[in-house]
Amino acid sequence: MKVSKKTVVSVVLVIVVVIVLFILGNSSLYTVKVNEAAIIVRLGKIQSIEKESGLHLHAPFIETVTKVYTGDILYDIPVSDVITSDKKSMIADNYVIWSVDDPTKYYQTLGAVRSRAEERIEAAVYNATKNTISSMKQEEIIAARGTTLTDLITKASNTDISQYGIVIEIAEIKALDLPDDNKEAVYERMISERNNIAAGYTAKGQADAQKIRNETDKQVTILTAEAEKEAAIIEAEGEAEYMRILSEAYNDDGKAEFYNFLRGLDSLKALVGDDKTLILDKDSEFAKIFYGEY
Repeated sequence: MKVSKKTVVSVVLVIVVVIVLFILGNSSLYTVKVNEAAIIVRLGKIQSIEKESGLHLHAPFIETVTKVYTGDILYDIPVSDVITSDKKSMIADNYVIWSVDDPTKYYQTLGAVRSRAEERIEAAVYNATKNTISSMKQEEIIAARGTTLTDLITKASNTDISQYGIVIEIAEIKALDLPDDNKEAVYERMISERNNIAAGYTAKGQADAQKIRNETDKQVTILTAEAEKEAAIIEAEGEAEYMRILSEAYNDDGKAEFYNFLRGLDSLKALVGDDKTLILDKDSEFAKIFYGEY
């Protein structure tokens, strides 16, 4: 079967149209992923920013699409030397977590090029670290390591970097060390200072303890004296009550003579004891007891 020239031309035209349509369709479609923004640029000017993930259209040939990652990015900054306010040299090793919060500024100032952004971030964090540490003494910096120092450096870094549409989530010193040539001397001085502080706390504790002991001894002496006084009063009252009871019990002559007889015997027993012999004059008071003259 012979194919006519007209048929061949028709087939070729169809193929060309399909190819053109495919190219146009492919050029006009783009996708946006999660944590991504698409910048639509026409003749050098930003037309729109697309942040919704999915498939989108744009005008082919006259518009270009530049995609920007807007999630968190980790950047490890090179080690740098810094000087404290008391002229002590230290070595700071920082890292940052940053992201693009304004794609328009990011494109207009840096062309949405990550390497350019990290150059600016490195400079901003270095300046923030240098200025923060140079305003503090070495012992203040060591005491502030952690959240306090991180917050100061992060805040200062964002002051310089915000013009590029970038935000630094955190700028932290992961290692802050001393140069090897003066590290030992600094450690010895720090140990000596801590020992002096410990000695001061110990002396204060001992003084406070002695004060407490003195106050306790004073209270014990006062309480003891008061207790002895109260005991003497109670004892005197008991003696008085005892004498009153005896007086009432022996308030007639017969009972009085018997009481005197018993008291005499008690006195004689206390004088002689159990294993002694006592020779009495017949006129002695003790002899009268036995003769019944009482």
